[in-house]
Amino acid sequence: MNNTFSENPQIGIVSSFTELIHTQFMGSMNALCWQRNVSGDFKEVVSKLRLEENITEVSSEDLLNLQLSEQGNAAREIILNDLKLLQDFGAQPSLNLLKCYERDEELDFFPTDVYSYHVDRSPVMTDTFLCTYHGAASDILPNDQVTQKILIPDIREQLKSLHDGPEADFEAFLKDCFFDLHYQPKPDACPVNLGTGHLWRLAVDHPEQKVLPCVHRAPVENDGEYRLLLIC
Repeated sequence: MNNTFSENPQIGIVSSFTELIHTQFMGSMNALCWQRNVSGDFKEVVSKLRLEENITEVSSEDLLNLQLSEQGNAAREIILNDLKLLQDFGAQPSLNLLKCYERDEELDFFPTDVYSYHVDRSPVMTDTFLCTYHGAASDILPNDQVTQKILIPDIREQLKSLHDGPEADFEAFLKDCFFDLHYQPKPDACPVNLGTGHLWRLAVDHPEQKVLPCVHRAPVENDGEYRLLLIC
């Protein structure tokens, strides 16, 4: 077992999908990991898929139409099963083949793309599920190792200069523009990489959530390598 996971109080380890969806977040634990040693050739699956633009959503039908070796088929079966488990649970999973996400280059001092440490917010009480099957994997950080960017004085002052409205509306402006979702790692922060093959459940920002939302970021992709990611 990966000691980085098992010895981290932020992460709960489960051994089945049923445990993953029914285990309650509590205290500092806001990430759950169905830790698996998945078999199969996910690289072959990726090599047979066709990328359109920088991100392509892959359907179950797309997967079923691939001509694969025995190991490639084993990988495909794992992905199809994960999709079915989440769909039967009532989630709407998306399988993405991606080269890269769009970068936010509008504000040099405050990028709001997914490469920045951030939390997810949902209008309904739900969680974020994700699994990286191939390529670079996401990172998470404990909440006590980050600072909300809007609370950092020099960043806050720069954001105030962007706000074209009364001071009383400034907090609403920060939320409306999603600035409040982004975080800066503290100097001693130790990110945990989520690895490949594991199915994760991360806490989101919602009034009914009993724990702090999980701070995470998308990885910088490896050169010449596509990612295959399930997310919902």
